[in-house]
Amino acid sequence: MSTDCHLTCAEPACAIGVCQDDGTLHVDAPPAMPLSEALRAWELEARFGVCDTGRYRARYFVWGEGPPLVFIHGLADRAKSFVLVMESLRRFFTCVGYELPDGGGDGARLGAYRHRHLVDDLLALLDQLGFARCYLFGSSFGSTIALAAMHKTPERLPRTVLQGGFACRRLARWEHFLCSFARYWTGPMRTFPLRRALDYAADMRWFAGVPPEHWTFLKDNAGEVSKAATARRGLMIPRIDLRPLLPLIRQPVLLVCGEEDPIVPRVCEAPLMEGLPNVERVEFPRCGHYPQYTHAPLLAEVVRRFLTPPA
Repeated sequence: MSTDCHLTCAEPACAIGVCQDDGTLHVDAPPAMPLSEALRAWELEARFGVCDTGRYRARYFVWGEGPPLVFIHGLADRAKSFVLVMESLRRFFTCVGYELPDGGGDGARLGAYRHRHLVDDLLALLDQLGFARCYLFGSSFGSTIALAAMHKTPERLPRTVLQGGFACRRLARWEHFLCSFARYWTGPMRTFPLRRALDYAADMRWFAGVPPEHWTFLKDNAGEVSKAATARRGLMIPRIDLRPLLPLIRQPVLLVCGEEDPIVPRVCEAPLMEGLPNVERVEFPRCGHYPQYTHAPLLAEVVRRFLTPPA
């Protein structure tokens, strides 16, 4: 069963998966907390720790109370990127963010990493935190980790949200060429000489509707990721093909997509809509690839409704 909805911010609100006749889903989201206040609350209230997965020391944080919800960040992003979303969800869920292996002080040997190791790292974190069951939120590249984990331990992961998700994706020639060289480079992405050229004009346009510090927040988070880690994750992408696993993933899945996502366009979502037996899709209008930065309250409300069981 699949449901495809186009989301609008209007009354009356209705449950995820219940669309109007015109295919729209109406959601009323609260106003966003200023980024500086959300970061201050996160720094004061979250509990920070390290999980030794056997391959690297994963830095993580736990914020909130309720059923656990683990966030998996994307290719060149950090767990901190979800602070605005978590600020709205921490009253309903125990929100967890963790860093994928970066090869710096975390001890990761990036050259030995395979996609299955990222899945095992996630499960090691759940073991350390004592989560017998939890929800997942996989963003972009993180969606592939979430999908593979759902297939490996279905009894442990009852529901998942995928934002900008994909089961397979090809790299452009220039992307593959760039990653092939950058995997050997040292230093963080903020020192990458072509970094400005990698900014997508469509996403910059959608950031015009939010405070300017949100764009700076994205650039700061992406700038702290190592060039080698970003490149090696990128080189994993053409080798990932989860399409054979999709019919076996029977847990409910929500796809959250940006109307004008230039990084994971709608063609990349088609295998998920066709292959997953229990999937819903919500499209954010006037949105690119980063709703956690540009549409945080709306994203949080959609996630909350999907993960909260009916009364």
